Amino acid sequence: MLAVQLTAWGSEPELREIPTPRPCGEELLVRVEAAGLCRSDLHVMDSAAGGFDYPLPLTLGHEVAGTVIDAGPFADRGWIGESVVVHGIWSCGACRNCARGRENYCLRLRSDGRGVPIGNGLGHPGGLAQAMIVPAGRFLVRTRGVDPVVCAPLADAGLTAYHAVREHRDLIDSGGVCLVVGVGGLGHLAVQILREFGAGRIIAVDNRPDARTQARRLGADAVFPDIGSATGDLGEGADLIVDFAGAPDTVGPAGSALAPGGRLVVVGSAGGRLEVGKDVGLAMGWGVTAPFWGPRSDLVAVVELARRGVLHVTAQTFPLTEAVEVYRRLRAGGITGRAVLVPPA
Repeated sequence: MLAVQLTAWGSEPELREIPTPRPCGEELLVRVEAAGLCRSDLHVMDSAAGGFDYPLPLTLGHEVAGTVIDAGPFADRGWIGESVVVHGIWSCGACRNCARGRENYCLRLRSDGRGVPIGNGLGHPGGLAQAMIVPAGRFLVRTRGVDPVVCAPLADAGLTAYHAVREHRDLIDSGGVCLVVGVGGLGHLAVQILREFGAGRIIAVDNRPDARTQARRLGADAVFPDIGSATGDLGEGADLIVDFAGAPDTVGPAGSALAPGGRLVVVGSAGGRLEVGKDVGLAMGWGVTAPFWGPRSDLVAVVELARRGVLHVTAQTFPLTEAVEVYRRLRAGGITGRAVLVPPA
């Protein structure tokens, strides 16, 4: 089968022909019908040797949708024939966080300073291929009736955005002021999720005119090129700020834009820093979080929003064979929304 693999650290991936995997034990084989690209893939590619404790060659791809076509001898064969999206966090299922339904914070997946394998495309063979192995059915979510091209980005972009917002539903009501920073692959979904949760006022910030236009179309009440420009519209400040950029020119201003009791959620990892303390000028009762991905239960909820037509994914599709060039476009900022690759049958 064809697969897009990273063969050397600090280099571009390659399109290669590799053996089709066969499921063993409780494993399931998924025929990949759509796989999303993510900027975190670029982070993995760009790492120096030893930066991640991942064996090479590594098939990339952690946003995967398809159909289960085979099962190992001890697997639940009831999955065969089901349309699915893969939950990319292959947690232990036994630690205290997994028992709490917070498997995205599984204690066995803690970083060891080099980056331990997390799931498909992040340490284990991923879905930028014609097929991939999933360890067990608990890492799958049924997607009947939802286009695989829509489902694939939900595995990360949709799930991460939903989790980042859902954890703060106590601040989201008809009187709430919410600020979304960065209306790209994740931010455009967050605007829709906030609207579905009943946010009173949604303000979006992005330095790209097309992204601001999209934010307005998807339900933002006001759009601005930067946080400074939005300050006058925030009134007493924002109750919830979700920063999908996490850059030096967003994190600091976001902290200053909080209302008393407000929270800043930093999702992006573009090098922004924020000094926190009771005596550095932040609004009283401030809160800062940095969530990671999301649990399977949130992925179930995201798929249901897409099934109901509440959540619309902006995606550009390409053949799997163009993966290397599409990664270049992603790096250059030439992708609107999410890039999704479609493998040959």
